[in-house]
Amino acid sequence: MTVPILFNRRLVRLHRDMAVRKTNNVAEIVQATTCRLLDRLDDINRTFNNALEIGGRGIVSKYLQQHNIPMISGDLSSYMAALNTGSCICIDEESLPFKENSFDLIIANFTLHWVNDLPGALIQLRKILKPDGLFLASIPIVPTLSVLRNILAEVEVELTGKLSPRISPFPDLRACATLMQRAGFALPVVDKEEIMISYRSPMALIEDLRAAGEGNALVERAKYIPPRILFGACFERLKAIEPLEIPFTFAILTGWAPDSSQAQPLKPGQFSISLEDAFAKNKLASNPKESNSKDDL
Repeated sequence: MTVPILFNRRLVRLHRDMAVRKTNNVAEIVQATTCRLLDRLDDINRTFNNALEIGGRGIVSKYLQQHNIPMISGDLSSYMAALNTGSCICIDEESLPFKENSFDLIIANFTLHWVNDLPGALIQLRKILKPDGLFLASIPIVPTLSVLRNILAEVEVELTGKLSPRISPFPDLRACATLMQRAGFALPVVDKEEIMISYRSPMALIEDLRAAGEGNALVERAKYIPPRILFGACFERLKAIEPLEIPFTFAILTGWAPDSSQAQPLKPGQFSISLEDAFAKNKLASNPKESNSKDDL
C-alpha cells in the first residue's frame, strides 16, 4: 500500500530547529496542554522502569525524572531533543530505531500529527512496547485553527482565484479511535480536550505557531510568493473577531500493548445473563419504589 506523502519531513525538522530559540514564548500553552496528558499517567497505579518520550520539549522528561522513571527522550530535531534532561536522541517517528519489547511506557507529546504514515507509526510504537506496556499521546484534532484556515482560504480565492494548502489537515476524534484499534492497541481510550486561547492580535497567533515549530510543512504548499495584500486582508478579517479566541482542540490517546493478563471480552454465547434481564435488573435497582409497589400487589 502506497502511503501518501503529505508533509516535508525535512521542513518539519527545520521548523522545530528554529523554534528552539523561541520556545519560551509558548511555554505556558505547552505546559497547560502537557499537564492534561500527564494527568492520565497520574491516574495509573503502575511502576514504570523504562520509558520513551517523544516531542516533550523538556517538560515530559522533567516530569518523568521527578517520578524516578528511567527514560530516553527523542525528537526529530536534535536541538529540540537537547532541551530534555537525561538521555536524549534524534529520532524519526516514521522509522524508530528500537527493537521490539523495549519500553513499558511511551509518551508522544504533540509530534505524531507531522507523520506521513500515522497508522504505520502507531504500529511501530505498539511493537516496541513490552506486553502490557502503556502508550500515551496527544494530537491536534478538528476544529483546531479552523477559523484561520477558513479566512485564509476565502481571502486567497477572492484575490487570486487559487487555493493553496496552508494549514495541516487534522483528524477528528472518531478517526483517532479507529487508528488506535487499527494499530492493535488493547483497551484503547480517546478523550477530547480543549483550551481556549485569547490573542490581542492576529500576528500574535502567527508568532505563536512559529514559536511552537508549527509552520506550514505541507508538500503541496504554494511554491510562489503570495501577494503582500493576502495576509494583510486576512488579518483585517481576523481583527473583526472580538475577542479573538482560538480553540486548541486535541485528543489524548491511551492504549496498552496486548497481554494475556488483560481483561478479555466474552465471546458470543459465553454470557450468563441476557441483555434484557440485565436491563430489567438495573431498572429495578434504580427505582426501588416500583419494585415495592409490585410486591404489594
